[in-house]
Amino acid sequence: MIVVECRKHVSIKNRLGAGKNMTLHCQSKDNDLGQQTIANGDEFGWDFSDNIIGTTLFFCDVGWEKVEEYHFNAYSFGRDRVRCDGVGCSWLLSAEGIYGFNVQTAFWEFMYQWRN
Repeated sequence: MIVVECRKHVSIKNRLGAGKNMTLHCQSKDNDLGQQTIANGDEFGWDFSDNIIGTTLFFCDVGWEKVEEYHFNAYSFGRDRVRCDGVGCSWLLSAEGIYGFNVQTAFWEFMYQWRN
């Protein structure tokens, strides 16, 4: 039996607007990626492999001047193995909310709206 490990990549882009930094803290059950400060126009990303039982989950807490803290799933095996075409997930954080890129449709989809 041959097992092929497919590396995944998640990237989170700050597109909040000029001069607007965001703080980002992402982790899984096994990996804490630490708190990051991302300037507008920059991005943060990481590579990983899915676990063997198909339950890989990375979640993030994000904050910026209008949102103290917002929690979202940056990678969920069940949701993203098809949407991200099995390779990686791209997120774009804007003043309106969070968009995820769907590789299947080649469109940015509005996924999460900031809470007031």
